[in-house]
Amino acid sequence: MQKLIITAALTGAEVTREQQPTLPVTPDEIAAAAKECCDAGASIVHVHARDAAGEPTQDIAVYREIKEKIEACCNVIFQPSTGGAVWHSPEERLQPVELKPEMSTLSCGTCNFGGDVFMNTESYMEKFAARMKELGVKPELEIFERGMIENALKLAKKGLVEAPLHFDFVLGVPGACPATPEDLLLMKNAIPAGSTWTVAGIGRHELSLGTMAILMGGHVRVGFEDNVFYSKGVLASSNAQLVARMVRLAKELGREVATPDEARHLLGIKK
Repeated sequence: MQKLIITAALTGAEVTREQQPTLPVTPDEIAAAAKECCDAGASIVHVHARDAAGEPTQDIAVYREIKEKIEACCNVIFQPSTGGAVWHSPEERLQPVELKPEMSTLSCGTCNFGGDVFMNTESYMEKFAARMKELGVKPELEIFERGMIENALKLAKKGLVEAPLHFDFVLGVPGACPATPEDLLLMKNAIPAGSTWTVAGIGRHELSLGTMAILMGGHVRVGFEDNVFYSKGVLASSNAQLVARMVRLAKELGREVATPDEARHLLGIKK
């Protein structure tokens, strides 16, 4: 079984300081959280930027500052979001890819997202995939519903994304696919042989689905974007605390944890 790749989703676009007082918001805070997570065992950090007022932004200048600060303090893989917030335009969302990060997310379809709609038309997806390929950015194919896997495979057939494909099953978003064990098995069994996959269980599902992924040979995403609690009613003290729990579980279950360089090898990323 492959070593376990742990992704830390540090901030997200929806979580506030009122919900999680230790949420990293500024570039310095995000970089510090990235280093803490890397030291705890994460090999990827998934990053949403915030502006000076703490609001979600896709401004390339802010992402550049975050990227440079992270690279100066640790070897973790920097993975910016191209999902942004639901109100960002496609042009805004695509900006961080111009920094040529090693990875970036590529959302593979439209879905309900709480009271909003997360819009990803076929033309959006093709444009994002083509630009990532042109710049040598490894896409993480974000899957919120089963049909999105078919959209991702269509991109592959058109030569816009290349094998080995890497999927992220984001399960439990209100309005999208639930986070049951059966849903995770359905997703895992629908992707091509030789692909890698990770799971991001939203809220309380982070722990249960993460444990399943460890046992099934998949990979795990944790962090404040997906879940701000350590246990019921108890806030996590940091993103790194959530990473450390997955490291401990992996050790107990006999699964080694990948370093950032080992993750690069597993994902086919050339630094």
